[in-house]
Amino acid sequence: MAAKRAYLDYNASAPLLAAAREAMVAALDVAANPSSVHAEGRAARRLIETARRDVAALVNAKPEHVVFTSGATEAASTLLSPDWQMGRGTVRMSRLYVSEADHPCLLNGGHFPSAQVTRVGVDANGIADLDALAAALSGHDKSEGLPLVAIHAANNETGVIQPIDRIAGIVKAAGGILMVDAVQAAGRVSIDLSAGYADYLILSSHKIGGPKGVGAIVAASDLMMPKPLINGGGQEKGHRGGTENLAAIAGFGAAAREALAGLPAIDAVRRRRDEIEAIVKTLVPDAEIFGTGAPRLANTAFFAIAGVKAETAQIAFDLAGVALSAGSACSSGKVGPSHVLKAMGYGDSLGALRVSIGPATGAEDIELFRVALTGIAARRADREKAA
Repeated sequence: MAAKRAYLDYNASAPLLAAAREAMVAALDVAANPSSVHAEGRAARRLIETARRDVAALVNAKPEHVVFTSGATEAASTLLSPDWQMGRGTVRMSRLYVSEADHPCLLNGGHFPSAQVTRVGVDANGIADLDALAAALSGHDKSEGLPLVAIHAANNETGVIQPIDRIAGIVKAAGGILMVDAVQAAGRVSIDLSAGYADYLILSSHKIGGPKGVGAIVAASDLMMPKPLINGGGQEKGHRGGTENLAAIAGFGAAAREALAGLPAIDAVRRRRDEIEAIVKTLVPDAEIFGTGAPRLANTAFFAIAGVKAETAQIAFDLAGVALSAGSACSSGKVGPSHVLKAMGYGDSLGALRVSIGPATGAEDIELFRVALTGIAARRADREKAA
């Protein structure tokens, strides 16, 4: 293994920020239960409420509309439910609409039976077919319940950004509810939940440099919420039972502060991403970079090298000291065909490599990538000559 390594897998998990680590260590010294009413308990509660304000600020929401969870998957599972509450009454979601390129935690449909899930196609860049979505919603029978639309703001593999403003307009016109998976977008693009961006967001701490094992549901209002996935002692205003993970939540809040402060510097990340893609096209002229015909996250490059299996290339990069992904890292380490590329029309067999970077990615990291790819390209050329 190489002595020096480049970490280019931020979309899988961003490195823990120093500010988040410091906040977690400080929180570990607060022994009390945040639900206790004594002074020590109130001190713990203040840490949670500070983090709640910081997470809310990242997406311009109200702090009281933030519900902490164990991660984005739990947040999605909570929202993807037919059974919701409005005051003392109930509201039913009778059908779920998702895109074919969504993250598995949305594609799996949550608590909706498969017969009640409609999948909407995407174009060659991975943008949802808005005409198909509008047509599907126009045929929705609201006498059976409301339509719930769940879609990612930015794709975890390609980085392609969905036109959420247009999707929100379509969903609103149909009288539906819009839930947006903002896991990859938060901290990389500006999100303003107060401006009608969505009805609900899900967020993940470790994608923005916070600790793993904590996420959030963020609502645009408190008018309606799904029935709790976890019942308990009434924590999180009854929306998520169980004693809060104080240290993780404190770290999440610190990471959210850093992410918001770093948004103006995102162009520097984009320049590094463009440099990486230029290296790919120089060393492997026939490489295909996906999603370039649509808006993308500044930090993500997703590409395929003809004649080289993605998992083989991933291992070669790893041995050369470069950590990157062959598609999503959310399937327990499994490497297989990308469902995102299949949805984009590339079939089952094509695999691709994902480079995802962050503010700390520097010239040395990019040079390690260049050296590793040079070796991969040379070995491919040797095989072609021998064939």
